Amino acid sequence: MKISAVIIAFNEEAKIGDAISSVDWSDEVLVVDGESTDRTKQIAEDLGARVITRAWPGFSAQKQFGMDSAANDWILSLDADERVSDELRQEILAIKEDAGGPGASGYRIPRLTYYMGRPIRHSGWYPDWQLRLFDRRKGKWKEVLVHESVAMQPGAAVQKLTGDILHYSIDSPAQHHEMIGTRYAPLAARQMYERGRRTNALKTAFAGPIAFASTYLLKAGFLDGMPGFSIARFAAHHAFLKHIILQEIQNGHGHGKR
Repeated sequence: MKISAVIIAFNEEAKIGDAISSVDWSDEVLVVDGESTDRTKQIAEDLGARVITRAWPGFSAQKQFGMDSAANDWILSLDADERVSDELRQEILAIKEDAGGPGASGYRIPRLTYYMGRPIRHSGWYPDWQLRLFDRRKGKWKEVLVHESVAMQPGAAVQKLTGDILHYSIDSPAQHHEMIGTRYAPLAARQMYERGRRTNALKTAFAGPIAFASTYLLKAGFLDGMPGFSIARFAAHHAFLKHIILQEIQNGHGHGKR
């Protein structure tokens, strides 16, 4: 069983090195770089990764391209802001070295996100199961705009691992706010529209308060301290903003118009 670690990146010079180092035990490290203008490509190549430069087509399409371009059928997929923990590495190596072969066609892995300097274990952010280790002959990336994931063929066996993927996606609350406004809310609104979902003034008015209550109370965000409050507040902002943008799309203008 040979594994290709596939990492997508764009202007990630501050993080790409740690991501590659966390999978340097794999049989291949492939970085698909979305035409970075910083030192991402140079750092990746200096660390021994094979780098393919490709214009950014979207998350799912870029990950599918990386998967298709890998040298091996078993894929370990990472983003540049993610790391394989020591515990997860040991689990994967045990599977890799098992003479009997892997016991499944894919493995779901818990992802632990760090935010405002601490690991977030509530707020709906953990365990955040991700199917990231899989046989590409049995699965592919879904064609979606946001929250991309792997779809396995019917009947393909999927198991769970216990070691974490460590996620360092948000460097500050200011960046969190920017990501929602420029990426996640517009993409979510467009995806909602394309799936036939519609909104109105009432839904928009209640979207934020419902998201805050769900994150902070029902998902125990209060146990995450001030970071949990911040997460709930931004969840409310995201919910409100995506409904506002969806209304613009419905009215024939704004983000996502075709």
